[in-house]
Amino acid sequence: MGNGLSDQRSLFPGLSPFQPLHIVILGLDCAGKTTVLYRLRFNEFVNTVPTKGFNTEKIKVTLAESRRRATFHFWDVGGQEKLRPLWRSYTRCADGLVFVVDSVDGERMEEARAELHKITRLSENHGVPVLVVANKQDLRGSLSLAEIEETLALGELGAATPWHLQPACAIIGEGLDEGLERLHAMITKRRKALRQQRQQRRKR
Repeated sequence: MGNGLSDQRSLFPGLSPFQPLHIVILGLDCAGKTTVLYRLRFNEFVNTVPTKGFNTEKIKVTLAESRRRATFHFWDVGGQEKLRPLWRSYTRCADGLVFVVDSVDGERMEEARAELHKITRLSENHGVPVLVVANKQDLRGSLSLAEIEETLALGELGAATPWHLQPACAIIGEGLDEGLERLHAMITKRRKALRQQRQQRRKR
């Protein structure tokens, strides 16, 4: 739906290997953000505790076609209510956002929606691609993708904000590779459009 990464995986053909992509991982507390980060970093499950500030990891990826390597700089920011005002500081100049939701926690989905829409509507985040990770899809009682899409009101993010909703299980890494591929595609498309806009302005 949509408007365990190791150094040896080949996921992103065509990505510049020289400049890291700045990706910020957000979401409510206990959604599984840090589990996502360390599954991507170590390609294995790592026991985590609630993040009191932030975690950051640079992850090198081997590009499929050229066999060159690119670096992704992930920032995992704490989701407790008192920490959410700090999200804005981390999303400045972000290439993409990863918003993780707990598919089983239907009671807090409205709260997640409010925070998602608040951060994407900031002027500095205008047009920044969003990967929504529907975590814990392996658990009984998890909401369907259609229910999550409706509850989060993803269709109301606006035409300028590309998004993709990805089912996932962060503990085993299921769905994360596919989600990152979609995020990369959205980032590449946005960069191309911005480059074309700059070229058109120069011609005027």
